[in-house]
Amino acid sequence: MLAAAYMTAGEVFFRMTGGSIIPWEAGKYSVICFILIGLFFSGTSRKSAPYWLYLILLIPGVIYAAETLDFDTNVRKAVIFNLSGPFCLGISALYCYDRRITRKQLHNVVWCLLMPVIALSIYLLFFTPDTRDVLNGTQSNFALSGGYGPNQVSTALGIGMFALVVQLFVNSRNKLIFFINLALLMFLAYRGIITFSRGGVLTAALISIAFIVMYFQGVSGRKRNAISFYLVIIGGAIAITWLISSVRTMGLIDLRYANKDAAGRIKEDLSTGREELITSELTFFINNPILGIGVGKTKEYREEKVDVLAASHNEISRLLSEHGVFGLLALFILVLSPLFFRIGNRNNYLFYSFYGFWFLTINHSSMRVAAPAFIYALALLNVINEKKNTLSRQQISP
Repeated sequence: MLAAAYMTAGEVFFRMTGGSIIPWEAGKYSVICFILIGLFFSGTSRKSAPYWLYLILLIPGVIYAAETLDFDTNVRKAVIFNLSGPFCLGISALYCYDRRITRKQLHNVVWCLLMPVIALSIYLLFFTPDTRDVLNGTQSNFALSGGYGPNQVSTALGIGMFALVVQLFVNSRNKLIFFINLALLMFLAYRGIITFSRGGVLTAALISIAFIVMYFQGVSGRKRNAISFYLVIIGGAIAITWLISSVRTMGLIDLRYANKDAAGRIKEDLSTGREELITSELTFFINNPILGIGVGKTKEYREEKVDVLAASHNEISRLLSEHGVFGLLALFILVLSPLFFRIGNRNNYLFYSFYGFWFLTINHSSMRVAAPAFIYALALLNVINEKKNTLSRQQISP
């Protein structure tokens, strides 16, 4: 799980630097391989049947795609590209479902999610141009994202931001460590903000709030006072980070988050074109409700019907359009199974953060990276308290 977490958070960094042996999909493949090793040695819970069903529900769309994809399309690549994310989620869920893990072990997983993101942020510091030299509007900025997709870079930095918030409350044992973590949080937040891609930053903010609320409810009244003081400091640090970002971007970042263009005019489409893509995919589902249009067929089908060649950023609409009613059933499993699991397992105070990250990320970045798949599975862990040493010394009689 630690290895899978490290590769999950490092996937974007490895892609943008060409540092992985297996190109492009190395993150998902490696996560799948590590999880399969875990399944081989320790198996899965008998209660994980919903996720076996979820994996089976993906099969009809693959079979149908072999018939519907164009003749000159590489069927293998089209299917693997679109199913690697959902398959990674299913395999990870099978491994994590009701798996007993201590809080310390869970914190180690979060630590492994953080380390590659720090490496990514340092890379961005040294290999991106001066902010003011490359700003030409309020759209997502590739140059400030290391020449790679701003959406995915923002998502990766958001993971690091969330992990640092957890470190601030859980693993900051003294003031020095606290302020080191706080400085890193400000640094990652700044790098995430100036990508001009809002999805990863807003997702990080929301899931961090979810963590703080759950953590606050589970501590004593005396510790709540300390947490409240921490919140004031963190809030001030975030405000300073935003002010620095605003100054460095000459106010353009304020316009970006206010959904305005560089001239200050409000943009009509808050979703930056995604709404039209989602609507078209829902239309495909309505017109092909049983089997859908086949895995990997969305781009081709959209070009045929509406003369637009573009991929969707929304995994929900893609799942429905390509898998039909089987995709709808799979979606029900993904949404409802963690919530039912939560009823009997309430010790994981990161549950809503992990679950929220998955849901928010697949709605703005689909499953192009392994992060939403693996982090979704972390919500299914059964967190237990560490065993205390109950051995006591006994007096030996002479």
